[in-house]
Amino acid sequence: MRKTVLFVLATVGAATPALAGQSASVDRTGYTAIAAGDLSMAEQRIVAERKIFPQRPELMLNLASVYHRTGRESEARALYAAVLERPAVAMDLPSGAVVSSHDLASRALARQSQQIATR
Repeated sequence: MRKTVLFVLATVGAATPALAGQSASVDRTGYTAIAAGDLSMAEQRIVAERKIFPQRPELMLNLASVYHRTGRESEARALYAAVLERPAVAMDLPSGAVVSSHDLASRALARQSQQIATR
């Protein structure tokens, strides 16, 4: 099954997918709040949604992005690793490219490792 996603690059380069086609009032992936910079609200929404759908990779990836942006690197890495432990899900990017959830998680982990090495 393919998940349609929007792809945003965080200021630190972490990928943040979210379901497209959802209005801001029904955003259950935290995308709207992340894009608006309201990371606290994004975290609340994603955590609530993960109680219902704990295995959805877009929720794990978005929450990992929030954790990364708020300095919780170990929690972010754990979520990226959790995405890699589950079956890959194809995600459509706005550019028309299709990328797997594994590729997004791997890229984010690589960026985190690179940032740690350059500190």
